[in-house]
Amino acid sequence: MTDILMPKATAVWLVDNTSLTFDQIADFCGLHPLEVRGIADGEVARDIRGADPIGNGQLTREELDAAQANSAYRMKAQKSRHAELLKPTKKAPRYTPVSRRQDRPDAIAWFLRNHPEVPDAQISRLLGTTKATIDQIRNRTHWNSANIKPVDPVTLGLSTQMELDAVVRKAADKKAKDDAKAGITDPDGPSLRPASETGAVENAPLATEED
Repeated sequence: MTDILMPKATAVWLVDNTSLTFDQIADFCGLHPLEVRGIADGEVARDIRGADPIGNGQLTREELDAAQANSAYRMKAQKSRHAELLKPTKKAPRYTPVSRRQDRPDAIAWFLRNHPEVPDAQISRLLGTTKATIDQIRNRTHWNSANIKPVDPVTLGLSTQMELDAVVRKAADKKAKDDAKAGITDPDGPSLRPASETGAVENAPLATEED
């Protein structure tokens, strides 16, 4: 079955412009018949503008006419070059120039020392490296371990400051949420001890100037 581009928008157009049944539209768009009924009743997809499947090459006029003439007929979607071009493409792996590749171990070492909360997968994506290389540097089994020195990736030209900040912030937020769920507090951060531990007495009288 061919995936329909913008299924809800397509369903909106078919509801408004054809005599197809809810079941026919649902089958073509990959939706539930009740969802199509909701579109017809104005309860679903109110702000969605209809998309003409004939105009964008996903449906032929012959298929539509056959379906309108027979409520048991199920329309077959066409492969649309236009739709294929609009599909999101998978982001290609980051390319690191050859001249910069020897600097990656230093950047990895910087992450391991300064931001151990950043997952290996994030480091791999940002620096264009592999988990195996990260493990080798972490365990000091890398062939060049003796010469690896922690240097931040921005200084090395392996990432922008914005990219680095985004990765570090995301990891820090996740760690904070995980720690909060586990009831862990930062032992190095400032904290207030309860009154029972500090020896403070509740409702103690305030000192006066005469005292």
